[in-house]
Amino acid sequence: MKKISVYDTTLRDGVQGEGVSFSSIGKVHLALRLDEFGVDYIEGGYAASNPKDMEFFRAIKKETLKHAKIAAFGSTRRAGKTVEEDPGMQALIEAETEVVTIFGKAWDLHVHEVLRVTPEENLAMISDSVAYLKSRGREVIYDAEHFFDGYKANPEYALASLRAAAEAGADRVVLCDTNGGCLPNEIYSITEEVGRLLDVSIGIHTHNDAGLADANSLEAVRAGAVQVQGTINGFGERTGNANLCTILPCLMLKMGCETSVRLEELRQVSLYAYELSNVRPDKKDPFVGESAFAHKAGMHVNGVQKNPVSFEHTDPAAVGNKRRVLISELSGASNIFLKAVEMGMSFQKNDPELKNILHEMERLEKDGYEYEAAEASFKLMIQKVLKLHKPFFNLEAFRVIVEKRNVDEPCISEATVKLSVNGEEELTAGEGHGPVDALNQAMRRALTRFYPGIEDVFLTDYRVRILDPEEATAAKTRVLIESSDGVSNWGTVGVSENLIEASWEALVDSVEYKLLLEEQSPKA
Repeated sequence: MKKISVYDTTLRDGVQGEGVSFSSIGKVHLALRLDEFGVDYIEGGYAASNPKDMEFFRAIKKETLKHAKIAAFGSTRRAGKTVEEDPGMQALIEAETEVVTIFGKAWDLHVHEVLRVTPEENLAMISDSVAYLKSRGREVIYDAEHFFDGYKANPEYALASLRAAAEAGADRVVLCDTNGGCLPNEIYSITEEVGRLLDVSIGIHTHNDAGLADANSLEAVRAGAVQVQGTINGFGERTGNANLCTILPCLMLKMGCETSVRLEELRQVSLYAYELSNVRPDKKDPFVGESAFAHKAGMHVNGVQKNPVSFEHTDPAAVGNKRRVLISELSGASNIFLKAVEMGMSFQKNDPELKNILHEMERLEKDGYEYEAAEASFKLMIQKVLKLHKPFFNLEAFRVIVEKRNVDEPCISEATVKLSVNGEEELTAGEGHGPVDALNQAMRRALTRFYPGIEDVFLTDYRVRILDPEEATAAKTRVLIESSDGVSNWGTVGVSENLIEASWEALVDSVEYKLLLEEQSPKA
């Protein structure tokens, strides 16, 4: 079984992605999580780039890592300077990491037009830098920047750049598709040729500009690479880097390779990186996304129910994910049954109530309701169909006022809500950043006296969709709200020609679902 070294560059290459940023403490936390996950190398940052990266190197030295090695990243020495004079080289030494990764030019176009040095000087820069870092006791990984483009333009010179690093003592040379435009067959054939001509350990580093970074990484492994560099969730400049969350399960589950990572923790690591970087998770991420093992069509659900292999390419649990059944107009009785069971409701496969629920859902979806992201509303709908629903409160009336008193002042939103709980009326008002927020505040204020638990509920997302835009301002509106109490998360939906009324409906479902959870939870 081929053993593959896993090199994570989320904290350096990943943060070059648009909208991706980690705090100083966040970088340390992610590094510790990657170490627990089993990553072999963690590239902590560009030593000569900014104070935050150097702060990370100082902070991580205070931690005890179980497995991973920390790597500092930098470039070869500058032209016209000795390694002792070069500030970048000295920053790499100052970082005091066990591993140093440096990049150099493998494409003669860059040598002539970017560095503007002679080809011989560039090779000397590579050789001097590697030799110096080795003399200081570092493990040295050499990233051959733009290697594949360089090889296609001038194979002799691209290979000479690798030889310069290898002969100076580099522990590994990494072939980089820096522009991300190579095809898998090119990656395979060039990597195989390098392995045939050079007696050196090879790694692969790809970018996703052509949407092929993951495939290219796998092809390089097939051709002989023994290290894969990438980022969690594919974070990275432009369209991103090779995505370790896709590559690792492909290597281990489909190619029979061995790594040190605990694959069953993959989804947790993915979500942790999303959270620390303040980037919203992509539901459609392969393997780790919320939709990766979600089934919507009734035929698919029926097949999975009989044998998961029929519509799933791998076991969701192997990557820490789980199967989900979606509810929509494409659903059949199998979907309804499995979703109800998933929600903890008791049904038999042939219960006639399942058809009643399906018919009611189809009727509501014709009116614009959608339950894929509103499972709390779906559960409440089932209870209503089964005549098990007990409203926790009743709306008597509400009023919302939006006022702009001066052109230079923000709008003021006020809402008044009149509710009844067990025959007792409550009239309250609330202010908010907008009409929906004001309505939410007023409703919560009215109900807190009766149901203190709703104080824990907060909205995490609010989305509006116009269902029939040809109707212009008279169009029907669908509102989807995501709520949380810090423990559970749930989605609700409301539909109306009036945005405020649609929002109210979704808000009511959100609160009622929370109260239903409390009612069904075992009492201490």
